[in-house]
Amino acid sequence: MLRIAVTGSPGIGKSTVVVKAAEKLADQPGFKIGGIQTAEIRKEGTREGFSIRDLATGKIGILSSVKGSGPRVGKYHVNLEDLEKIGANALRNALDCDLIVIDEIGPMELKSEAFVSAVETVLESDRSVLAVLHRSSRHPLAERIRKEFEVLTVDEGNRDELPERIAGLLSRRLGETNHSRPGQ
Repeated sequence: MLRIAVTGSPGIGKSTVVVKAAEKLADQPGFKIGGIQTAEIRKEGTREGFSIRDLATGKIGILSSVKGSGPRVGKYHVNLEDLEKIGANALRNALDCDLIVIDEIGPMELKSEAFVSAVETVLESDRSVLAVLHRSSRHPLAERIRKEFEVLTVDEGNRDELPERIAGLLSRRLGETNHSRPGQ
């Protein structure tokens, strides 16, 4: 089991690093990845919100939008329904995967108790985790991840090589785990 959290400044490429590392691992036969990925929703060059996608099923929903009625984070309203139906469920359903991706553990996601609970369930499991962690969150869950995970800070100097490095670390750990399991 290996647990890595990627952090850094807004817009530096944290999600890109995680997605590229996961894509490298997904090419390995029998390697199963689950969890969530977020992405910007842009309209005419302006960011209008964020989507959330279940990596196992491909189901996509709205995490947040400038329009809406959910809890506010900056100019965005968090869509608790999609965050919980897609995000929290994707994490719970990923407990049988080799790697659980959580993009992101940040202010929007932490507005949902169901999401926080799902992340805590993942942390209690024996699964490897690759997460994007908001750099300045003081939420107890974010603090726990800082203590329990290897935390890598993305910057302009390392963001191109980090996906390969992370994939290598996780791939080696998976290989060790498979060789140590009886009957394999």
